[in-house]
Amino acid sequence: MMTNSLAINLENFQQVIIEESKTKLVLVSFWAQQIPESVELRDKLAMALANCSDTLLFTTVDCESQGQIAQQFGIQSLPTVILVQDGQPLDGLTGPQTDATINEFLDKYLPKQQDVLLAEAKTLLAENKVSEAFPIITQAYQLDNERADIKLVLSDVYIQTGKITEAETLLKSIKMIDQDSAYQSLMAKLELATQAADSPEIQALEQQLANDADNVQLQQKLAAQYSQVNRHDDALTILFLLVQKDGADIASKDLLLDVLKSLPEGDALASKYRRKLYTLMY
Repeated sequence: MMTNSLAINLENFQQVIIEESKTKLVLVSFWAQQIPESVELRDKLAMALANCSDTLLFTTVDCESQGQIAQQFGIQSLPTVILVQDGQPLDGLTGPQTDATINEFLDKYLPKQQDVLLAEAKTLLAENKVSEAFPIITQAYQLDNERADIKLVLSDVYIQTGKITEAETLLKSIKMIDQDSAYQSLMAKLELATQAADSPEIQALEQQLANDADNVQLQQKLAAQYSQVNRHDDALTILFLLVQKDGADIASKDLLLDVLKSLPEGDALASKYRRKLYTLMY
């Protein structure tokens, strides 16, 4: 018998079936030892629901010892599974089941992986952990690239990590019906980020550099400014060329490594420049 299930009896019936089912779904698997299909279904469900206790409470009824409960549910044959919500049967399965029919049934009621990832990314963003949210919301988007709520969170992460073009493209793909206040807020955020990415300080440095193209200190200053406004690709392009030109330029190399460290885990840009650095060194 699997350990993550709760056996229902007359003592706990009221608490579990009536009270617990008000706050989460309760799945009841009716079984009897002399009916192997019912034992098999019980164990398959227990395995499938091993990590779902937050959403769904898995319970079992041994029809041999708890016949009264089986009668109360009107159970006529085994195996039978009943899903209970607010003390009332919501859905169920009867007869032997394949893995495919079990999964199809559970998929209707369990949160999808992208929902779990989205919630996790939102929590991290609320805690200002943008770099940690980046790979998680990217994974959610890979699982479902049509959902507006996932696109909005990914756009927010893009804006906060300087991927202005990616954010703009993603926000443009959001349908009119989903352009809510969160969308409007992100459009304003994008506009501010676009302006900051081309500040007067940056423009002044670019002008100075145009007149003094080989000035290493100017290039380092501009790279640092680019990095501050999340223009990491521009910063890394300058710094890598400096390191490539002069292997003894420790200041440029340190700056380049600092920019790489500031990028979120799983960022393609970080991987690209780490590979380039590795090639340079070996």
